[in-house]
Amino acid sequence: MRAARLRRGLAMALTACSIVVTVAAAARSTVPGTPVQPELPAVRADNLAARYAANHRFITESGRAARDMGDDGRAKVLGQLARKDRHFLSFSPRGDGQVVEVLGDLAHADRIAVVVPGSDTTVDTFDQLGTVYASLHGGASALHAEMNRLQPDRKTAVVAWYGYPAPRTMSRDIVSTDRALDGGRRLAGLIGDLRTVNAAAPVSLLCHSYGSVVCATALRRMDAPAESSLAEVVLFGSPGTGVRSRAELRTRVPVWAGRGATDWIEGVPHVSLDLLGEQVGFGTDPVTAAFGARIFPAGPGSHSDYLRPGGLPLRNISLIALGRGTEVSDD
Repeated sequence: MRAARLRRGLAMALTACSIVVTVAAAARSTVPGTPVQPELPAVRADNLAARYAANHRFITESGRAARDMGDDGRAKVLGQLARKDRHFLSFSPRGDGQVVEVLGDLAHADRIAVVVPGSDTTVDTFDQLGTVYASLHGGASALHAEMNRLQPDRKTAVVAWYGYPAPRTMSRDIVSTDRALDGGRRLAGLIGDLRTVNAAAPVSLLCHSYGSVVCATALRRMDAPAESSLAEVVLFGSPGTGVRSRAELRTRVPVWAGRGATDWIEGVPHVSLDLLGEQVGFGTDPVTAAFGARIFPAGPGSHSDYLRPGGLPLRNISLIALGRGTEVSDD
């Protein structure tokens, strides 16, 4: 259902040269009585514990406010986020929210992976979207576990980065680069922050679906010190990146791309048009020779299967994130 809707929306925008009318549900408004966003310590190694603690208090207070206002659904979500064993660099309950979670020891990691999600990510779907592993938290957790399984002698950290206003599937934003422009600026800032926290750890950008458009935008605006921290970029389930080729990403690091055999996003029109000053469509298919990425086998799965525990794409993505791209395979 979701796949068919997205294909129809893209066809309307790209073949009829018109803008898709927004039919997505309105974003959740801020819960009345939500506590004031706290002033957070800067993102530095010596501040991480204090920053995690401040966000934990804010999440707990926001959950209490939601419950007091009768918003039991949001209160339940925030109760899950407020568990003591979870750590957040950033959090906001406003509208669709923002959540940036850290799994592992960021300051002392040997490798860091940043998972950048696509459409329909919100604070309410952060933990649960269809299936657990399809959610940002579930996928990031599976990735962290697989990286540790493949190389238990190496310290790893994974950042589940919902740090931009992701588009809704049935909206004009899903075929436009507008959300990615804002997201790319924020993501570039995160990479700079990670370098401040742990300059020695190579960082891999793992970009799913519309998140690959966000990553491409970040690469094109990242300053030299931040880019020097990057080790790999991985695009999976990508509709395109908003550019014609890997060369236009203006990065020296390896760029990988993969697509599951039954991923419906293969049917998305791979064109890019300027309509009334707005870029619609995302250009060249990243898994084609014309784009120029390194291809990794992604198995028989569909659009939500890339980080499924036990799956081939999870293994290959984890190997790339560990700096072991020569070991990717199709079995």
